[in-house]
Amino acid sequence: MIDLYTWGTPNGRKVSIMLEETGLDYRVRTVDIGKGEQFVPDFVAVNPNSKIPAIVDHDGPGGQPFSLFESGAILVYLAEKTGRFLPAEPRGRYETLQWLMFQMGGFGPMLGQAHHFRRFAPETVPYAVERYTKEARRLYGVLEARLAQADYVAGDYSIADMALWPWTQRADWQGIDFADLPHVRRWSDAIAARPAVQRGMAVP
Repeated sequence: MIDLYTWGTPNGRKVSIMLEETGLDYRVRTVDIGKGEQFVPDFVAVNPNSKIPAIVDHDGPGGQPFSLFESGAILVYLAEKTGRFLPAEPRGRYETLQWLMFQMGGFGPMLGQAHHFRRFAPETVPYAVERYTKEARRLYGVLEARLAQADYVAGDYSIADMALWPWTQRADWQGIDFADLPHVRRWSDAIAARPAVQRGMAVP
């Protein structure tokens, strides 16, 4: 059994989608980040960085409980635990990991900044809005170019798609119009049609 500590954010939904895709047994431990529950001692013991998501796998390595934070690390762990959605052969593995790192290092953080300054900042900061909206459009351009060449970012559907896709579901928050991104729209629609993705998006 895996305990999933999460909330309804793109980063949280990466992991709930992966858990649904793999069929692993899990239970949801909601962490309401709007109420500051990520800072309570019980959760900090699981993730000292006080961010969701995090997991505790009660059947971890060696059959012992194992806690893990950082959504990308969790995706790799679950892929290796199940032997799914991350190729074993080196070329496919590293192609998948490079797109996962693209999401972790740029796509997620920059789009998160676009979310903040376009929707949540207490006052409008034109420079920040322009900076992060422009970077969001650049990153979507990278994704569009890749998806013009392949059905999914690493060839086959993988943890890289699961990491990227939830962020694209808030494109309107980022000043992005899928009408300008036909390959992203095709890819997004294909992933949205997957029953496991639909279940994962409903968590919590």
